Amino acid sequence: MSDSKKNAPKRRFEEFSNANDWEQRKLGGLMNITSVKRIHQSDWTDKGVRFLRARDIVSASKGKNPSEYLYISKKLYDEHSKISGKVGVGDLLVTGVGSIGIPMLIKHEEPLYFKDGNIIWFQNKKNIDGGFFYYSFNSHSIQKFIRDSAGIGTVGTYTIDSGGKTPIYLPNKKEQQRIGTFFKQLDNTIALHQRKLEKIKALKTAYLSEMFPAEGELKPRRRFAGFTDDWEQRKLMSVFEFPVSTNSLSRSQLNYDNGEIKSVHYGDILVNYDSILEIAKDRIPFITNGVIDKYKPNLLENGDLIFADAAEDETVGKAVEVDGKTNEYIVAGLHTIVARPRRKMAKFFWGYYINSSIYHNQLLRLMQGTKVASISKSNLQKTCIAYPDNFAEQQKLGNFFKQLDNTITLHQRKLKKLQNIKKAYLNEMFI
Repeated sequence: MSDSKKNAPKRRFEEFSNANDWEQRKLGGLMNITSVKRIHQSDWTDKGVRFLRARDIVSASKGKNPSEYLYISKKLYDEHSKISGKVGVGDLLVTGVGSIGIPMLIKHEEPLYFKDGNIIWFQNKKNIDGGFFYYSFNSHSIQKFIRDSAGIGTVGTYTIDSGGKTPIYLPNKKEQQRIGTFFKQLDNTIALHQRKLEKIKALKTAYLSEMFPAEGELKPRRRFAGFTDDWEQRKLMSVFEFPVSTNSLSRSQLNYDNGEIKSVHYGDILVNYDSILEIAKDRIPFITNGVIDKYKPNLLENGDLIFADAAEDETVGKAVEVDGKTNEYIVAGLHTIVARPRRKMAKFFWGYYINSSIYHNQLLRLMQGTKVASISKSNLQKTCIAYPDNFAEQQKLGNFFKQLDNTITLHQRKLKKLQNIKKAYLNEMFI
């Protein structure tokens, strides 16, 4: 690739570095932009011709399946298509409500219908290379136009009229195809890394359900060689004590710049960390130095478990095991419970055991509340836990899952890097 100083993108493939400038056009002057004849909810069926809503296009853009697949009858499709026409290869469907401006490129000839008003139909008919057209809609300039035209202070909508006024810069057809192919290959690489990541995550989930004993059982289904003894079964309160109080801190007592002690909030447990609280960096704020002495009696120790005792979903009861610098953390605010092992256990064992479905399913039966679910300390203390008395087995389990997490983190970083590269290219390879 080479940089270009002409009326063209900042970054351009070498073979087109001396090609003509790109031409600015309005999409309404290049193709028909429309919608379709209305379909009522009563016309939806469970088989037939696929029926798309805006939310389905948003899901597809994230590589996810829709929450449910909707269809209309072939007979109704044929009747309506005689009036509205049929979506064709190279056409673009773009969301007009909700998350506006999300495109879907039509790649196949299969019959398809969609919700009128919610989706804008660009009848490209291959006037523009389909791949180039699709990625143009993901570029900064078109997305900015869509945001600007959606209005301020209202629920944003992208309309047929706005679609016709949408500007696009076009190179010759060969350069369009080259750019479309480049981004398609980049998307394929991103999808490959996404699948690898999901596969490792699924593997971890499976191991968490197999390498700890099922409720009421004394041995796990899958075990490291050389370990055969039954696991110990106890009430949580006999294995853990609860010596640390929750601290109340105002925003003025916190900062993200410097300090000696960090203040963990229950939201950090639910959102920022999986099973181990480590290398907090800038995710968790420091306590302002002037108030440190007041909270030193409640400093956490490595090996402590911090439970989030409330959540809006089934993540209630999620916990992290502390593994940081000595005396680095306290907990602050409501909805946290700190449990400290009464005897030394191998690093990471409790962090992964407590977050396994085998243990967590107990908590789900004890949840209270409707909109916000919670679990009380007394109920938490009564739950049953299991552990191997052999320190070496604890250690192998903790290290095994920690290494899996490290692999997951590595793949997440690779995926994020590729996504950032794509974002940068979208900004530089389109005008």
